[in-house]
Parts: sequence; structure tokens; C-alpha cells
Amino acid sequence: MENKIIEKQNMAPFVDNLINAEAEVIGPKRKDGKYAFDKLIETGELCLDYDTTLLPPKMYLFPPKETLIKFELGKEPKVELVAEAKPLILFGVHPYDIKAIELLDVVFSTTNPDINYLSKREKAVIIGVDCLNPNPNAFCPSLGTATAETGFDLMLTDIGDSYVVAIGSSKGKQLLTKYAETREASQAELAQRNSERQKALARYKVTLSISPEELPQLLDKSWDSPWWKEKSEKCLSCGSCIVVCPTCFCFDVQDDVTLNLKEGERYRQWDGCMLADFAAVAGGGNFRKDRESRFRHRIYRKGKYIWERYGKLGCVGCGRCASACLAEIASPAETFNRLKEESK
Repeated sequence: MENKIIEKQNMAPFVDNLINAEAEVIGPKRKDGKYAFDKLIETGELCLDYDTTLLPPKMYLFPPKETLIKFELGKEPKVELVAEAKPLILFGVHPYDIKAIELLDVVFSTTNPDINYLSKREKAVIIGVDCLNPNPNAFCPSLGTATAETGFDLMLTDIGDSYVVAIGSSKGKQLLTKYAETREASQAELAQRNSERQKALARYKVTLSISPEELPQLLDKSWDSPWWKEKSEKCLSCGSCIVVCPTCFCFDVQDDVTLNLKEGERYRQWDGCMLADFAAVAGGGNFRKDRESRFRHRIYRKGKYIWERYGKLGCVGCGRCASACLAEIASPAETFNRLKEESK
């Protein structure tokens, strides 16, 4: 993989050039003491040394609410498919979020390709940045998501006075050539990048006591564990854990007709298995009406079901769910480690 160097004094002009280009630039910005991905108006808003954002960047590829169809009623009904997509640059995406987007790429292109997601994904450029100051609840190294070798167009690593930039695609190379002042990376600078990454690994405070490959088998044996009931008794069924998750991809579809009954739209919005009505069906039935079954199902999705269907874990260890959970029960790492202890 080709590697370049951008001096920090040249980073602001690079970002300015991107902001003034045709694509919308989205990056991490400070928000009430936290960080959030948002549209960049000027370079000074961009924060590349953040730990994690409140919501993942998937929201720009798979929006919380999105129109799928517009329709007109009457003697000659009309239906218009809606698949809006515009050039987009996601700047400053951490490796675990890149891994999450790679999962969504598989999910939304398998069996029935999702034109709404795929059209946005095709027009998006991902500029990653290595996470050197991780969230206290994160456990990315245990899942192999602390670094990324694929899934990005450019990847930045802060090595002090400059950034090493790994070029991951032709789109990334074109952006760099057109908008940035760079030079070749030396072997010493590449070694410094490896050193910074190793130092970052030591800053993670949570680790798994089991390998990712063992998780499906562990969960196979843990269906009747008392842990599910013990932990879920505190659950508020608020859905915070699924809203902030970068790999959750469930949605609900609704039709909305205007008051004049002449037109309307079909839209989808995020939904998730921790919400009480998620598994409700016609006739008043609910496949997971109690908190215990919903809590267990979420963990099985993260460590078993998605792995078996798509070959990737449904968790990237970002720690957002643990940070967002008021009941302090959402961390998959805590559950995986507890079940591992029970299995001994």
C-alpha cells in the first residue's frame, strides 16, 4: 500500500480544499463536551484526536429516517422510487467504524441489494484516522478492529508533526493528488506509525477473555445462563444501545398519507430488537415480549447470528452502547467475559 506524508501545517489547506470542492464533507466536531459527526463549514471545526462520537457515521449512508417511495393517489395513481445520493466525504472515521461500514456493505448488497444504501455508498469517500485515544469502554483490539487495512480511501495516522497517509483506493489517491501537498513517507516515519499504533493498543481498558472465533460456540452453550435474567432486570427498554450502534441495521417501514388523501410517502426509520414492540405481530403476539429475551437476542446478534450469516461479527468493540446505557448493562464485553467464566 502506498504511503504519503502530510505535514500538519498542510492539513488545514487540504481540508479547506475538500470543503470548497463539490462534495459535502462530514467530520467529527465537538458537541457539548462530546463529539459528533456533522457537516464541516470550516477546518477549525474538525477534531481528529477524538475518542468516539455519539452516533456512528453510518447515519450518512443509512439515515435514521429515509424516504423510499413517493406516491400520488386518485384515478391514475403514480409511484416514484426515491434513492437520493450526493457526493460525500466522511473525514476522520475510526477503524472500528470502517469495519462496521464494511459489514453494512455486505448486508445491504446480499440477496436483495438495497439501492438507497448502495447509491450513497458509491458516492462516498472514507478518510479514516487511527484512534490513538480510545473510549474507556472500547475493546477494539480484542475484535481485531483497532486498525483497518481495507474499507477506506485514505487512512491518517498522527505521528507528531505530520500524518502518515495510507492510500486505499484510486479515489483516495486522486483526492490527495488534487487537493493536498504531500511527500513520500520514509521508513522511519512508517516505523513511527507502527509505534503510535502499539502505544494506542495499551490505552484500551477493556479486553475480552475469549477470541472472536470462539463466540458463536460459547453462545451455543449459554442459552439458559442465569446471566440473561440477572442483567436484564435493570433494562429500561429505551433502545439507546441499538441507536448508537454502528452495526445495527434493522428498520421499520411506514406509509404516511397527507391530510388531503391525495399523496404520500413510504419511509423507513431505524428500529431495533431492544424495543418492546420490535417483535410484535398482528393479533397481539410478541415473539420477545420480555426484557430477558430481548437482552439475550441482542447479544446473540452481536456474537453469533450475524457471524453465521455474513461471516463478520455484529460488534466492533467501539464502546458506544456501554457509554449510552443508563442501566450500565449494555457492554457485550461484560457479557462475553461472564459467559466465558460460566463455561469453565
